[in-house]
Amino acid sequence: MKLLGRLEIKSYEKIKEFLSEEHVGRIASIDENGYPQIIPMNFAFVNDSIYMHSYTRGEKLDNITRNEKVGFEVDRELEFLPSYFSHPTDASQADTLYISVVIKGKAVLVEHDEEKILGLNCLMKKYQPEGHYEPLQENNLILDEVAVIKVIPESTKGKYKIGQQMQANSRSILAQKILQKNSLTAKQTLKIMGFEVTDDGLRMVDEPIW
Repeated sequence: MKLLGRLEIKSYEKIKEFLSEEHVGRIASIDENGYPQIIPMNFAFVNDSIYMHSYTRGEKLDNITRNEKVGFEVDRELEFLPSYFSHPTDASQADTLYISVVIKGKAVLVEHDEEKILGLNCLMKKYQPEGHYEPLQENNLILDEVAVIKVIPESTKGKYKIGQQMQANSRSILAQKILQKNSLTAKQTLKIMGFEVTDDGLRMVDEPIW
């Protein structure tokens, strides 16, 4: 199997889980001169579509109205792997563990209040899980003051690199180096890689195959 195939996320459930956890995505639309415009956005993944809120006027809305085809991308850098993990002096050996999802699809401006309410309430639920807000209801004036963008995917592809392309022994050695480096993200990265940190060191508890 080619390396590229081993980096592809095969599990749609894993893609949905990733999109539900990440806080920033990037929407790419085409401006009036044919150039891509890329903007970071908060988003919610609901019923297999992306929902975002926006001002009622702006360049990205103009772009979407003119050309509904868009891209949407979400990524997470898990761990930078310094070159000395592999070679004492060859800087080209530096690498990164990551997860990413790229969507190609059609963007529409949501017109019906019922679907606007769905998107906006799901955004609040995602970004303010502690509550302290009143969910939107019908006939709320704010619905006329905010735009809701919906991206309907036509293609959804995920890539990840968490050591799944390596032999178990090599993956364990890499995990030990990550543990020793002890970055702020190390323990979370090791968990995603399928390792548990114990008093005795590391224990592999799961194969990182998605």
